[in-house]
Amino acid sequence: MDTVLSGIRSTGHLHLGNYFGALKNFVKIQDDYRCFFFIADLHSLTTHPHPDDFHSSVRTILAEYLAAGLDPEKSAIYIQSDVPEISELYVLLNMISYVGELERTVTFKEKVRQNPNNVNAGLLTYPVLMASDILIHRAQWVPVGKDQEQHLELARVFARRFNNMYGADIFPEPHNLVFTGGAVKVPGLDGSGKMGKSNGNGIYLYDDEKTITKKVMKAVTDSGPTEPDSPMPEVIANLFTLLGLVSDRSTVDYFTEKWNDCSIRYGDLKKQLAADICKVTLPIRERIDAIYNDESYLSEVVASGREKARASAAATLALVKQAVGFKAF
Repeated sequence: MDTVLSGIRSTGHLHLGNYFGALKNFVKIQDDYRCFFFIADLHSLTTHPHPDDFHSSVRTILAEYLAAGLDPEKSAIYIQSDVPEISELYVLLNMISYVGELERTVTFKEKVRQNPNNVNAGLLTYPVLMASDILIHRAQWVPVGKDQEQHLELARVFARRFNNMYGADIFPEPHNLVFTGGAVKVPGLDGSGKMGKSNGNGIYLYDDEKTITKKVMKAVTDSGPTEPDSPMPEVIANLFTLLGLVSDRSTVDYFTEKWNDCSIRYGDLKKQLAADICKVTLPIRERIDAIYNDESYLSEVVASGREKARASAAATLALVKQAVGFKAF
């Protein structure tokens, strides 16, 4: 059975982009793949989170993973720092990673521009830690967005380099798992780009009805169509993309017809969109609350996930250390 791995940084809440872009598909594939889902708390240290927020964020993401449908009976759901083998492989892979290739990554350059006063070594070697997350389980498939494709390519480079350097056949080359229908790009409410935590344009799974409605009603629009069947500008197409994710076909067709005959009222569109988003997210919000406050259940999930992940990771690391030449005296 092929192995799939995916992780998310432990910062803030999950949003609709996370849910429709990946989580719904993860729920579907749990019976068909050997799945590892983790909370990347080590990665989040590159931004220096406060200790109080750090643990709370891990717990939040864990509860939201479970509320969205990930099943700890079917998959390994774990916290990155609970698996020390990842950090040990990270050290070893750093020895075969070159500064020049890491400095050329687009995300590193962006982080340097955005945070010139916090250019730490962890930012530079972020792709190496990501490769360690993947290679420690010898994962064949890793669902990633456009912004992470370069990191996945580096994971393939490191896998090939290690195998060639040490004459071993330990690491398969991981590839992007593209779900049926292609990747879902969930737009933000600011009129362009994609929904993201850093963009401040998202609707979160934990938002309440009032917050969702307020956000949607403030979404960017234009003055409306002036000619029948005119093409939609990006800001309006974004709203229809969201509508297509949460509403039934008849609703989408109704507002499309209103657009095409120039009678659309954006206020009506936004009210319907907000109501349909709430139908999707509010039941998840209720499950998040129940799970977040169930200390015993969360502990069981974390312990089970840690056991599964460490068993897999230890087996890989033993082969790696043998190939490198580590031997007991």
